[in-house]
Amino acid sequence: MMELLSSLTDGNVGFFFLLLLRFGGIFAFFPFFDSTLIPVSVRGAFTFFMTILFYPTIPHATFNFTLEEYLLAGAMELMLGFVASLGLQIVFGAIAFAGDSISFSMGLTMASAYDPISGSQKPIVGQVIAILAIVLALSVNFHHFLLMFVSHTFSSIPLGGFVLNQDMMNYLIKAFGDMFLIGFAMAFPILALVLLSDIIFGMIMKTHPQFNLLAIGFPVKIVIALVVIILVIPAIMMRFKNELNAVFLALNKLF
Repeated sequence: MMELLSSLTDGNVGFFFLLLLRFGGIFAFFPFFDSTLIPVSVRGAFTFFMTILFYPTIPHATFNFTLEEYLLAGAMELMLGFVASLGLQIVFGAIAFAGDSISFSMGLTMASAYDPISGSQKPIVGQVIAILAIVLALSVNFHHFLLMFVSHTFSSIPLGGFVLNQDMMNYLIKAFGDMFLIGFAMAFPILALVLLSDIIFGMIMKTHPQFNLLAIGFPVKIVIALVVIILVIPAIMMRFKNELNAVFLALNKLF
């Protein structure tokens, strides 16, 4: 007991709270961990547990922060989690954009249901693709990579020493611009075949006015899109996995 009390110095307590804020920023903003399915109390307890687990591994330096500097350092620790999470959020946003585009092209935009992950109404096809993406991310140890990234930042960014630099801003701007391109590339095979089927149905209606597009065309188009989704979903998930790995490599270089 006396050893525990003797370790509660200003420096140890100060660095402990900075590490707590670093993990708090990670678990508050990173994909999957920011889901509304995970209660705030669970995330808070997990953050506290990981802080205790990782605290002995951090390099201990002299605690020489003033009150103003310490408050700024705490805010920058939260900023680290927010900035690092943006790259991964963009990848998940790209596959969500692909799912919504596929749903719109199939005419299933109104076939929506409550999405417990985002807490909003989303098309069913987009929900299925998003859930597959999360399952794939967990199957390739996404959560382990996250903890490895936090461990990596201890040697490159001391507690309270995070600074948002120009390289990070350039990467995030480029990644945000590529989000729509990546999402469109994932959805392109389905979009192309649905567009081709629309052209064919239009030509049939022009030559055979009695052709009932509502009764025949839409169900056939949905069936075609579902078949193509089944065929190309492995390629979509592989592209998602590659983009996820690219983001982690970029995070290790930038942080």
